[in-house]
Amino acid sequence: MTKKTKKVDISSKRIIGIAPSRWVEWVSGIANVTVKEIASSDFQWLSREGDVLVSVSTPEHGEFMVLNEIQLRYDTEMPRRMRAYAALAEEKYKKPVYPVLVNILQPSPKTKIVNSYKSEFLDVRAYQNYRVINLWEVEAEAVFQQPLPSLLPFIPILKGGGKEATVRKALQLLREDEQLLELENLLAFFATFVLKTEIIQQIMRWDMAVLQQSPWYQQILQEGIEIGEQRGEQRGIEIGQQRGEQRGIVSGILSGIEIGLELKFGELGKEIFSEIKTIENIQVLETILTSLKTVETIDQLRQIYLK
Repeated sequence: MTKKTKKVDISSKRIIGIAPSRWVEWVSGIANVTVKEIASSDFQWLSREGDVLVSVSTPEHGEFMVLNEIQLRYDTEMPRRMRAYAALAEEKYKKPVYPVLVNILQPSPKTKIVNSYKSEFLDVRAYQNYRVINLWEVEAEAVFQQPLPSLLPFIPILKGGGKEATVRKALQLLREDEQLLELENLLAFFATFVLKTEIIQQIMRWDMAVLQQSPWYQQILQEGIEIGEQRGEQRGIEIGQQRGEQRGIVSGILSGIEIGLELKFGELGKEIFSEIKTIENIQVLETILTSLKTVETIDQLRQIYLK
């Protein structure tokens, strides 16, 4: 009998909903916030999974909306989008809007992150600024001290959060609250950026069926494969220096494939890796690695190397 996976929610809305008042106070820097509701961000012609609108009020500022846009990695189109989201939210709810962009993963050094949108055409000017929070700049220890339970799954990629002991501490806090248990898989994913896969498997569960329910899944998969490519390249260089260039490159690519298979297919990925690791043709291995971004089934992947 096949075990049925319990449906869970690890979306942006779920994460903010863990402790909405603390979240709003953190992103806005305003104290004594009363959260009225997490409102709908489904506009008539625009719907975004990353958008979370929170209706709040404070004695000093009255009622207003906090627009949260959570991005796995910063997109250079975000300034334009933030302008549109803020305007749509203000028009729909007829309240002031405080827009916040939260970037999870650090982009390449060449990417410039901006906190405003500006445009001018003829004599018409448009301007929209918004707060930017980059999680890699947030101190992991601050999450434990405040506390900020919504940020626990992101601990590994926060500043100072990449140590095994720190990840274990976050895991313990998630497991102490039944409502947070489902976020363990998200913590496991972000831990892959800083810890070896074997260590992650030892200290926490890894249920890909759960992770795939996240609206971030395709982005997560892409990032995971990129991790594999980066680790593979580094490992290939190291092993290549020790054993010869050809063998080192093969080992490096295999390392990337192993991580990609695990992220996309879970336990089935481990099984098929036993077949793939016997391949020594670099071109075939590179094709397998890049194909992990597009194939949907194990059979589709097998067709690549069983031709």
